[in-house]
Amino acid sequence: MQQNREKFSSRFVTILVMVGAAVGLGNVWRFPYMMGANGGGTFLLFYVFFTVLIAIPAMTGELTLGRKTRSGSIKAFETAMGSVLGRYIGWILVMCFLISTSAYLVILGNLMSASLMAVSSGFDANSIPEYEANFANGWLQYMFAVVVLIGALFVVYLGVVKGIERVSKVIVPLFAMVLIYLVVRTFMLEGATGYMLDFLTPDWSRVNNDLIFAALGQAFFSLGLGGTILVIYGSYMSKDENIINTAASTALLDGGAALMATLFIVPTVLFFGLNMSQGPTLLFHTMPQAFAALPGGHFIGSIFLIALFLVAFLSTVATVEAVVGSISERLQGTNPRKKIILALFLIEAPMIIPSAHDADFIAKVDLYFGSGMQILGSGLAVLAITRFLSKFEFLQQVFGRVSLVWHNHFYLWIRTVVPITIFIVLAMYLWSQFIS
Repeated sequence: MQQNREKFSSRFVTILVMVGAAVGLGNVWRFPYMMGANGGGTFLLFYVFFTVLIAIPAMTGELTLGRKTRSGSIKAFETAMGSVLGRYIGWILVMCFLISTSAYLVILGNLMSASLMAVSSGFDANSIPEYEANFANGWLQYMFAVVVLIGALFVVYLGVVKGIERVSKVIVPLFAMVLIYLVVRTFMLEGATGYMLDFLTPDWSRVNNDLIFAALGQAFFSLGLGGTILVIYGSYMSKDENIINTAASTALLDGGAALMATLFIVPTVLFFGLNMSQGPTLLFHTMPQAFAALPGGHFIGSIFLIALFLVAFLSTVATVEAVVGSISERLQGTNPRKKIILALFLIEAPMIIPSAHDADFIAKVDLYFGSGMQILGSGLAVLAITRFLSKFEFLQQVFGRVSLVWHNHFYLWIRTVVPITIFIVLAMYLWSQFIS
C-alpha cells in the first residue's frame, strides 16, 4: 500500500472528477445513438434498471477495490486474487483499455475537427460538404486524435490534484450550464415535446438479447466501469469517504447528463425529419444537418460541440490515468510515470491508425471492448473485492459503519446477484451472436 499516494482534496471534488470521467462519450455520443438503434424508450427503461440494480453496486465494488488496495488495476487484482491470476487479469484489462482508447481518441479527434468547423464557419449547404470531406480524411482525423492524446497525457503528467482535479472543476460545471441552455432552446421548437414523448414510448417487441446486452453495456460504459478507471480513482479517495453515497451521486449526475443530452439531440433530430438510427455516426453526420437548419445553429452548434469535446476529454484523461497509474506501480526506479507516459504515446499513436481510417472498426472496438470487456472487467472486480474482504470489512469500507439491516442485504446482492447477472447477460449475448 502506498501511504504517500495522492488523494482527491474533498468529497465534492471526488464526485466532480468521477462525473467528469463518466460523462462525455458515453452520455452524448453513445447514449442517444444507442437509444435510437435499440427502441428508444424500451432501451431507456432497461438502462435505468441496470444502472440502479447492477451498475451502482458494481461501481461500489470497484471503488472499494481501489481504495482498500490503494492501487491501480494490476496491483489491486494481484492483492485481491493472488499474484499469478490477479496479475494476468489486471494486465489483460489494462491492455483492453489501451485498445478501446485508441478508438475513442479518434472520436475525440472527430469532435475537435467538428468544433473547429462549427466555430469558424458553422454548418450550412456550403460548409457541410467540406466538413464531410475532412471527416472522411483518415490522416487528418488521425492528426486530431494524436493532438488529443498529447493533451490527455499532459494532464495525467501534472498529477491528480494539479491536473485531473483542476481541469474537472472547470469543465464539468461549464458542460452542465451548456446542456441546460440547449435543452431549454430545444423545447422552444414547436412540437418538440411530442417528438420526445413518441420516441420514449416503449416498444416491447424490440426486447431481445441484443437490446439487453446493449442496455447493460451502456450502463457500465456510461459510468466508466470495467475494473480500471474506477479502481484507480477509488485508490485516490479519502479513507473516511462514504463509497455508496459517492457511487449513487455519480450515477445520478451521470444519468441526468445522459438524459439532458438526449432531450437536446432527439427532438432536434426528429424535428427536422432526420434519422435517429444512424448509429455511431449520428453525432457527426446527422447533427451538423440539424445545426444548419436550426435557428441560431451556428452558435448552438459551436457551444454544444466545444462543451462536448471538453467533457469527453475528461473521459479520455481517466482512461489514460487508469493505464499510466496501473502500469507505473509495477516499475521500479525514478519517475516511472514519465517513462510510462512516453511509452504510452509511442504505443498508442500507431494503434489509432485503423480507427482513423475505418468507422466500422470503431464500432467493433466499441462493441467488444467498450461493452463486452468493460462488463467482464467489472464483474471480475466485484468478485475480487467481495471474496478478498470479509462481509464486515467490506461493509465498513462502503458505509463506514455496519448498523442497518439493509447493509447485509446489499452485501449479499453485490456478492451474488451482481456478478451472476453480469455473466448471464454476457453468456446470452455470446449465444445469440456466435451459436444461435
